[in-house]
Parts: sequence; structure tokens; C-alpha cells
Amino acid sequence: MKVLPYGDAGLLIEVDGLPEVLALADAVRADPPDGVLDVVPAARTVLLTFVPRTDLVAARRAVLALPVEPGAPPPDGKDIEIAVVYDGPDLDEVGRLTGLGAAGVVEAHTGTPWRVAFGGFAPGFAYLAGGDPRLDVERRAEPRTSVPPGSVGLAGEFSGIYPRASPGGWQLIGRTDAVLWDLERGALLEPGGTVRFVEAR
Repeated sequence: MKVLPYGDAGLLIEVDGLPEVLALADAVRADPPDGVLDVVPAARTVLLTFVPRTDLVAARRAVLALPVEPGAPPPDGKDIEIAVVYDGPDLDEVGRLTGLGAAGVVEAHTGTPWRVAFGGFAPGFAYLAGGDPRLDVERRAEPRTSVPPGSVGLAGEFSGIYPRASPGGWQLIGRTDAVLWDLERGALLEPGGTVRFVEAR
């Protein structure tokens, strides 16, 4: 774990990978050093922002002393259930790539809760991790110029939901009516929470 200064009111912590990111973010939320304002996880870093004039030397020591246990069960967080219509244009292809078939992909996607690991490229987009490892598929060779809002996709170890129309190369397996971003409420999916997908009939 490498702790770097990030301006005069932040620390950027570099770790080996996503399991360490999730464990560190959980540990900070459970026992935050004095002055922490926000915890911002990413794929291999965690950014901590602090109240101005916080003693960052002491904060660094506190971070390094935290018990970080990759693979430990996540603490209780926000648990969101999202209904999905599994009729995405790439569902059959993902079934072929994984050897699960379309029905098996749906079963795998709904059969395991997903962790909200970190936010992504647009307000409301979240990288969801910790799902069924059989669903680890590459992004499309040719990204789409426009992906409809609410599209549910897979890319590598992650699942995600497009909050608005945008270009994208994820494998699309379904769609949802869930509103991922609201200007007054903010993001539906917050890092540290859990998503459970259910099949909409």
C-alpha cells in the first residue's frame, strides 16, 4: 500500500488491485481517520479527501494502521434490487462465449449479489464486481456508437448499467427501467452497497 499526498487536503492510496480497494474502502468507512470527508474508490486506488487543515501526516499513519482484509465479507451497506428484462443484443453471444447459454447467463447474473465497487464514466454509472466469475467476458471488438439508457452489460469481471445514452463497448445482456441518476437524489448505486439483479417477467 502506497500513500501519496493529493493536494493539501487529500491522500491517494495505491494498492495491488480491486480486492484491496474494496477492503481498504470498507476499513476506512468503518473506522475513518479524523477529518475524512469522502472515500472515492477506483480500480487500484482509493482517494480520501479531508477537512481543510487536517494533519495529513497523522491521517497517513492512521490509514496505514487500518486492518485491511481483502476477501472479508462486506459490512452492511445499501442493498438495491434491480429488475432486468434479459433480452439484450449480446445475450446469445455471451451465452456462447461462456458456454452457459442465454438462460445460464441470466441465472448466473441474478444468482450472485454484486458489490458496487466504484463510480465510472458518467453520473450514476457504477462498476459492479464480485458476481459469478463465469461471466467474465471481453468487451466487444467494435464498440457501439450509442447504447440506450438502462442497458445492462458485462465487461471483464464487471457488470454495469448505462445511466444515459452513450457510446460503449460492453456486452449488453438486458435492460432496466431503474433511474440511476437523479439531480436531487444523486446516484442510486453508491460504492460499498450491493446490487441484486432479478429477472423481470
